[in-house]
Amino acid sequence: MGRVVRIVQEQSNRHFLIDSPISNELKVDQSLAHNGVCLTVTKITDEGHWVTAVDETLKKSNLGDWKEGSVVNLERSMPANGRFDGHIVQGHVDQAGICTRVEEVEGSWLFDFEYDSSGGNITVEKGSICIDGVSLTCFNSKNGSFRVTIIPYTYEHTTFGVLKAGDRVNLEFDILGKYIQRLLQKQV
Repeated sequence: MGRVVRIVQEQSNRHFLIDSPISNELKVDQSLAHNGVCLTVTKITDEGHWVTAVDETLKKSNLGDWKEGSVVNLERSMPANGRFDGHIVQGHVDQAGICTRVEEVEGSWLFDFEYDSSGGNITVEKGSICIDGVSLTCFNSKNGSFRVTIIPYTYEHTTFGVLKAGDRVNLEFDILGKYIQRLLQKQV
């Protein structure tokens, strides 16, 4: 995880200075997912690394909600020779959703989410969903809503530990589901 140290508005772009344990290992031009949004590292300083979000990114994600002190999930790109864990996550957020409920249940947590399904995004029971860059399995999948279970490790090492009902999150829907949806739409 990282913490937003500074925010600078420049026309419609917003620059973020992020302090994290990996900031000094990064390189300029490197892609790094911030709450699931793939951003390019533009500068590295003693305080952390800088990234820029354009207007389109701010509209489709929760990055516009960030404030100085906000905690964010960070994930590096997978190396070409790396092990493939989870599902295919591109860092291309489809839309923002809302956390509607958080419930602690005997050592784990249930999180409910809603999203606007009018854009054609869907979840599938026991399918994949990426929430703020965290690859998860969804269930109770309905039109415009779903639920996930969070284990203690994920709760402690991601922003799920501070997420509460009413918070906006970034959603990246399963790439295979998106392609199938697009192919089916072309047949109609």
